[in-house]
Amino acid sequence: QVQLVESGGGLVQPGGSLRLSCAASGIIFSNYHMGWYRQSPGKQRELVARITNVGSTNYAEFAKGRFTISRDNAESTVYLQMNSLKPEDTAAYYCNLGWERSDYWGQGTQVTVSS
Repeated sequence: QVQLVESGGGLVQPGGSLRLSCAASGIIFSNYHMGWYRQSPGKQRELVARITNVGSTNYAEFAKGRFTISRDNAESTVYLQMNSLKPEDTAAYYCNLGWERSDYWGQGTQVTVSS
């Protein structure tokens, strides 16, 4: 079955960087578009960035210029490089299968931006 496993979250100071990874299994990864979402307490889960199976990308406004989504089809992994992090980026980050939100989610990885 489809499995998505996120990693790379942690505690970082404002202005710092993190790179999140999402390893996929149970699918032919190169056939699928992928997305990163995030959810803060009390807020709805929102799209951060998404990438087509051939590497075209789309970003939420807040992510443009700071975050970069990429993928390695040979490793069945999608990445989210996050730079210039702000306290408001604090959230659980999830990867998702597909261009539009699907029912396939990982367990999430927590990102906390605080001094």
